[in-house]
Amino acid sequence: MPIELTMDEFDYDAIIVGAGPIGGYLAQKLAEDNLRVLILEEHSEIGRPFQCAGLVNPKAMASVGLLETVLTPIWGARIYSPEGTLVEIGQKNKVRTWSVCRKLFDEAVVIQSIKSGADIWLSSKPVNLKIGEEKVEIEISTPNGIKNLTTKVICGADGAHSWVRRKLKMGRPKETMIGMQIEVAGYEGKEGKLDMYTGSDISPGFFAWVIPSGETARVGVWSQTKYIGEKSCEDLLNELMRNSRWSYKFKDCKEVGRFVGSVPSGILKSTTSTRVALFGDAAGICKPTTGGGIGPGFAHIDLIAGDFINLIRENKLDARNLSKIDKSIDKMRKSQSRARALRDAFLSHSSDDELEEIFKIWAKPDVIEMINEVGEIENPIPLGTKMLREIPEFRKLAGKAIKAVLWS
Repeated sequence: MPIELTMDEFDYDAIIVGAGPIGGYLAQKLAEDNLRVLILEEHSEIGRPFQCAGLVNPKAMASVGLLETVLTPIWGARIYSPEGTLVEIGQKNKVRTWSVCRKLFDEAVVIQSIKSGADIWLSSKPVNLKIGEEKVEIEISTPNGIKNLTTKVICGADGAHSWVRRKLKMGRPKETMIGMQIEVAGYEGKEGKLDMYTGSDISPGFFAWVIPSGETARVGVWSQTKYIGEKSCEDLLNELMRNSRWSYKFKDCKEVGRFVGSVPSGILKSTTSTRVALFGDAAGICKPTTGGGIGPGFAHIDLIAGDFINLIRENKLDARNLSKIDKSIDKMRKSQSRARALRDAFLSHSSDDELEEIFKIWAKPDVIEMINEVGEIENPIPLGTKMLREIPEFRKLAGKAIKAVLWS
């Protein structure tokens, strides 16, 4: 019969790897419930480097109340077809998302967790794990040498290339997008609106973007290797800014920073194992339509926090009990799968000529009105369904689109 350990025989109830916004938000939730929490961050400061467009949706922002980190409210978008057809959407009185300073945002989320009682070790990362029946033993590289700690559960919030996920062989997300983003001064955009560009020459299978961020703008592209072949994301970005029909918009731009990274999409078959749980990009939890991870990452934590805290408190963290936590996000899995299928039907699997047809329909005033009324960045399914039902021109797209919405 296993010996039952008392609370004092653990250094921490939970150790979270990764001090990004997902790790910070998770730490806050656990610490608020009087659990002893340690966050490990391999870098010497929070929020650097960041590999994100820096958008936080209203629901996620309301969860942390960090409007002081906002650079620009985003209430609309200008979306361009490969041939230049413009779809301009949005309502000035309805903020769709917030463009934030990621360093300030990430720091503030982590500070909230520390104020709730969590500890943090900077310049520290795990180098080994031993998962036991009653505890986890973790070996940590720190500025002061190797430290050994025990905990009830290890939480991987350590990004797209999660050490925790790889170390414990927990699989891979369904797809991984690769992207490149630069920050520029001198882009003449429209206040409160982001710009999106499509076309096989600049972002095959996906889109490129320009996001206002106060006095600067973030210009980026993303795709997958299966679409771009021998090209790199830098090649695509150069094509957008120098050679495409949009190059005139970038002629006065001066680069002030650049960021390269990957975006995993498609929640893992299992985000948990004995005494292990994955969160955020580590678990493949991001929107397949935009690549955003903060909103769904927060939503995942809110969904499972109560049950997860109870299991930690009772030290019932075997694979069977944690699988119940994992099963509770099946609805999120289904939603992401349908959104990915809808994205593929209307964007990723469409040729430039097909995209042009789609844009001409989207650009009609009654369709734009529908988009403004029903469209949501977080959940594109209601809009896609309504378009298929009410817009006759979409009937010829019905085969692949209806399959995407109904059967994915």
